[in-house]
Amino acid sequence: MRFDPNKLSIRVMKREDIEDIIRIDEQYVGYRREEYYKRKLEEVLDPKYRVVMSLVAEYDGKVIGFIMGSLFSGEFGIPENIASITTIGVDKSYTKHGVGKELLGQFITNAKAAGVERIYTRVEWSNCPLIKFFSASKFTPSRAINLELKV
Repeated sequence: MRFDPNKLSIRVMKREDIEDIIRIDEQYVGYRREEYYKRKLEEVLDPKYRVVMSLVAEYDGKVIGFIMGSLFSGEFGIPENIASITTIGVDKSYTKHGVGKELLGQFITNAKAAGVERIYTRVEWSNCPLIKFFSASKFTPSRAINLELKV
C-alpha cells in the first residue's frame, strides 16, 4: 500500500467511532474489549470536560487510529492542569506512516490550548515499542511513583 499523508486527517472522536476503535485495539490485545471502550467513550466524551482530548485519525475516510485521554485539574494532589493519555492505537496496516505521531501531536496541541502543563501516560515495562514511541516524542520517566496493591 502506498501511503499518501495528504489523505490523513485528525478529528475529534465521536461515539460512532466505537467499532473502529474496538477493531484496532483487538489487533493488539487479541480480543474485543467492547465494555471497556463503551465505558471509556462515555468518560472521554463527557461534555463536562473543557476540551475534548480524544481524537481519531482518518485515512481516505476510514478510521485508522485513535488516542484517548482526559484533562484533570487538581487530581492526584497535583495543583496544575494535567492531561492523561489512557490509550493509543493505530491500525496495523497503517503503522510506520506517522499516524501515531500525528495523533499525539494534535493531542499535545489541544492540551496546551487548555493550559495543561504536563501530560502523563502509563506504559507496561515490557511494551518496548510503545516506550520507544513515547520516548521519541520526548516523554521521560515521571517523578511520580506508580503504586500498586495486589489483592
